[in-house]
Amino acid sequence: MFVDEATISVTAGNGGAGCMSFRREKYVPKGGPDGGDGGHGGDIIFEVNPHLRTLLDFRHKPQFKAERGHHGKGKNCSGKSGQDTIIPVPKGTVLHDATTGEILGDLTESGQRLIALKGGRGGRGNQHFATATHQAPREWEPGTYGDSKLIRLELKLIADVGLVGFPNAGKSTLLSVVSAARPRIADYPFTTLTPNLGIVKVGASGDTRSFVMADLPGLIEGASQGKGLGHQFLRHIERTRLLLILIDVTSDDPAAQVEALLSELGNYSEALLSKPRVVAFTKLDLVPAGTPLPVLGDSDKALMAISAQTGQGVEALLWELDHRLVRMDQMLDSTSKVGFGADRR
Repeated sequence: MFVDEATISVTAGNGGAGCMSFRREKYVPKGGPDGGDGGHGGDIIFEVNPHLRTLLDFRHKPQFKAERGHHGKGKNCSGKSGQDTIIPVPKGTVLHDATTGEILGDLTESGQRLIALKGGRGGRGNQHFATATHQAPREWEPGTYGDSKLIRLELKLIADVGLVGFPNAGKSTLLSVVSAARPRIADYPFTTLTPNLGIVKVGASGDTRSFVMADLPGLIEGASQGKGLGHQFLRHIERTRLLLILIDVTSDDPAAQVEALLSELGNYSEALLSKPRVVAFTKLDLVPAGTPLPVLGDSDKALMAISAQTGQGVEALLWELDHRLVRMDQMLDSTSKVGFGADRR
């Protein structure tokens, strides 16, 4: 079951109380204060686990609490600090304060950690209150309470290429052909109910590169306003580096379909329209050989045609996608080097 949203309650540990104690030893009739400090409460820490794919676990365990700090003891013994609670989350998880909507963190790297809540501070023992004129203090401090919050977790899949198209455009079929992923495939709309990821390999043995392709449920007009199933997963497109728009070559008006898809993406987020994209016609095997491809607008110059059933044009499409990704990496590297040089000057 794919779950990409969850709300959980988290509470950091309370700090332990300081101790009021006086030194008691034989032949030391007037021992001074020796009350130890309380331990600090445990923190709430989120950590990216690369083996997790969904937020399903949080449906069964919606509450997390860190251990409280132990109380201080005599003989200047401080209490033990509470153990932190580490909450594993999948890569691409965004943490929101469920009350205010504030973004607390965006976890995108394996092993990345975020301290969401700090534990309470331990109280001071009476050893800290002794002065020259107040040599037998009976003051001590209680520990402070740990913070508590409702946190909304939102998962945004991280992929290199995101497949965008209307239902039955051939997205799942293409993913099943170019990767080991096995999404559900059928000849009726909304076969894909949840996103699917696949590793696509390009190149000959010894010089093989790979990238991650995401198959998302089909969009329909009005998806950005909540229609259909695709609107639930539009957030995942935000993480993709390159968009592959698939259009059924047998559709009545392919140009209108491209325009409608781009409109839905723009209505959801203007940033999606600035992503690099490739448009490919699918189901080429359903039209007679030599049939000219439909004409699209000037905005989409990278136009290709494939048949996932026969394999026609698939390899060329993968090379085009790989070439685009490599070029994007090179541009990113060159930008980083320029920035590094500027910092050094």
